Amino acid sequence: MMLEAIGLTGDQERVYRAVLTTHRARPEVVAERTGLGTAAVTAVLSSLHDLGLLSKAAPDRPEYTPVPPDAAFGPLLLRGQEALETARGSVADLVEQYRDTTRRRDSARLVEVITGAAAIRQQVMNLQLTARGDLRWFCRAGHVAMPSADNTEEFEALARGVTYRVLYETALVEEPGMIADIERGVRHGEVARATAHLPIRLMIADGVVALCPLVQHTENGDEPTAALVHDSSLLAALIALFEAYWERGSPLVFDDDDTGHLADDERQLLALLVAGVTDKAVATALKVSQRTVQRRIQDLMRRVNADTRMQLAWEASKRNWLTD
Repeated sequence: MMLEAIGLTGDQERVYRAVLTTHRARPEVVAERTGLGTAAVTAVLSSLHDLGLLSKAAPDRPEYTPVPPDAAFGPLLLRGQEALETARGSVADLVEQYRDTTRRRDSARLVEVITGAAAIRQQVMNLQLTARGDLRWFCRAGHVAMPSADNTEEFEALARGVTYRVLYETALVEEPGMIADIERGVRHGEVARATAHLPIRLMIADGVVALCPLVQHTENGDEPTAALVHDSSLLAALIALFEAYWERGSPLVFDDDDTGHLADDERQLLALLVAGVTDKAVATALKVSQRTVQRRIQDLMRRVNADTRMQLAWEASKRNWLTD
């Protein structure tokens, strides 16, 4: 039987299939085709009618015709999908309860070691799929489990209301194609900042679990390893580390309707400049020459009477040109 997944019993499926092949059937005909008793078939036909899978040929006759399967099973499939999502959430809760209980009895389980790029990638995906509140990231240059561009789970999580705060290392922002990837994330709701250097790679989910590589670089083809850190003083320290670096990060913003006195692309240029991105990388992102970037920076400096780029950054902050 194939329809048990959406709530039909084996007898209901057999009876429905019999009516489907007969098109218009009475209980005794269906009983003969299925090998079930007439009384049992009558009860099943009535239940299928209640589910909207069968209709009566006439109100006063016990004769049934099938409702087209695409119309009949659509609501059942939708309810089945909703039930599956609910069940998946319940399983995630049970897993977390099990881990909490286990960790109380065995402190060694406060930190789980995950080995291999594939296993780390799977854990990154799972944490995003089960996140309910917020995700915090340290994104360094290079990658351990996957490139940032491959993280499609982020957009699914953003769509269901999960908050993303991502702090990028400047060297990563300057990698080919990264500015476009960051812009795509920001336009979907990600809050992005940049800083010159990050001490570790890090992912924190809902403030209750963190994932970070144990070794930054592997040698001799060794598999990478990562630590899954659960609720503990160590996790609290990692959260504090993130917040300290986040406060010092420079917002990465892209042109929109709220640009103040800046032109459409000047705000993006200024955000990348303050983040420490090189003129060459900014030029590539804006699809202009490096000389054009330098000329636009000089124009901004003259506009705010700044003698240096550092003064320009300070004036931009004072005028609220760069906000998350």
